[in-house]
Amino acid sequence: MLSCCRVRIPLVIPQRIAGHGSSLLSRSIATTSPVLARKKPEVPQISKKKLAAKERRRERKVAIKLKNRYSDSTLPLSEAVRVLRALEVARPEATYELVIKTNIGRGAVIPRGRINLPVATKTAAKSDQIVVFAESRIAAAAKTAGADFAGGSELIEDIIEGKIRPTLVLATPGMVKGVAARLGRILGPKGLMPAERRGTVVDDPGAYIRTLKGSAQWGGDKSGTVRSAIGKTTFTDDDVIKNVKHFVDTVQKSIKKPDAGSGGKPSVSIARVLLSSQQGPSITLADVV
Repeated sequence: MLSCCRVRIPLVIPQRIAGHGSSLLSRSIATTSPVLARKKPEVPQISKKKLAAKERRRERKVAIKLKNRYSDSTLPLSEAVRVLRALEVARPEATYELVIKTNIGRGAVIPRGRINLPVATKTAAKSDQIVVFAESRIAAAAKTAGADFAGGSELIEDIIEGKIRPTLVLATPGMVKGVAARLGRILGPKGLMPAERRGTVVDDPGAYIRTLKGSAQWGGDKSGTVRSAIGKTTFTDDDVIKNVKHFVDTVQKSIKKPDAGSGGKPSVSIARVLLSSQQGPSITLADVV
């Protein structure tokens, strides 16, 4: 640090210089002491919190670049899984979502079904309200197996009035005609009407219900698009690939059964299959259909 002091040094000037009178004068002269030491500038310390925020911003920028790069792209399944995992590096618990777009014919039934994924996801489980239409003895067995409601025509009015809102309806062959006559217009549009081709007309509803444990329900929206969580970024690539292939195969099998009056041709077909994640783009899969 520089220091400065002032020293008063008297200057004696002759009484007469060049014919001018002058008296004793004094002047102040500034002098500087030698620099003893120079302080180094302090480097500001960045906290761990700020460093983490900086790293997140960098990762987001990289993710945005990759997302723009792969938007509307078509890739093999294995490569799509790797790309989406790279985009979710800051989200270790991010979810992969599978989207199956279908061509649904006029008047066709929206595809629905149940599935047991090879590697279960936390979001796969979905609570059902199961209604069984069956004769008294079979109804009692279904109730024991886990049906929420089991019985005969007395359940029909409750469904019409909205007191019962089923997510799954089963019926025995002897009961299905009576159910269809009363509830066809209510259950049909929702894809809940018991039908042999869906496997919901069964002789033993109790056994069917027991097979539902650990399974999840899937279904398309009004346009026939099926969406489902298919895994987490904590899964291995192989686990995600197994789940995707199993899900697509299940949907394909469910829509290959032709509807009555369709001339033997399925009225629903798969158009595209896409895989996405929370921060990633929707990537069309080239090798699963």
